Amino acid sequence: MDHTMGALRTPRGKWVEEGLRTLAESGVDAVRVEALAKSLGVSKGGFYGYFADRDALLTEMLDRWEREATDDVLARVEQEGGDLKDRARLAGRLTFSERLLPIDLAVRDWARRDPAVAERLRRVDNTRMDLLRQAVAASCDDPDEIEARSLLAFCAAIGSHFLAADHPGRTRAQVLARAADLLLDRPR
Repeated sequence: MDHTMGALRTPRGKWVEEGLRTLAESGVDAVRVEALAKSLGVSKGGFYGYFADRDALLTEMLDRWEREATDDVLARVEQEGGDLKDRARLAGRLTFSERLLPIDLAVRDWARRDPAVAERLRRVDNTRMDLLRQAVAASCDDPDEIEARSLLAFCAAIGSHFLAADHPGRTRAQVLARAADLLLDRPR
């Protein structure tokens, strides 16, 4: 292949990263080869040295998001250690970080219109729910309550980004921290 010069100037990963940035800022419809090339300051010709088409880029973007949202988060959680509740809290902080949150929200929007993306989101959310179930099970042995508390914790984490309500005398972070305590720490 004679794409060496393009590879040196604009690595494949830069296209993926720019695609994720655009997805997070403007949604999947804004992820267009011409627009990405312009943002990167390169011609779109280099793109085709790496990707057959836009769909191939979108797939690789989803691959990276899924890896970062699951494998990388779980690896960091294992590395940091702590009890199951500490691990669940850390996973939540990593999942809803400045880096992943905007991508996550954009993927959720995209999944409403694309069944393949919805299936991938389901896989990622199931991995996240499994971690929550383990954390809740550390202080609860009722399977129905474990499932309900895990769902509430997940809904609070995601829904808080859409909620515009005030919390008089408290910050959103304080209320979410207390909600996590109630959902993860309640004694049997």
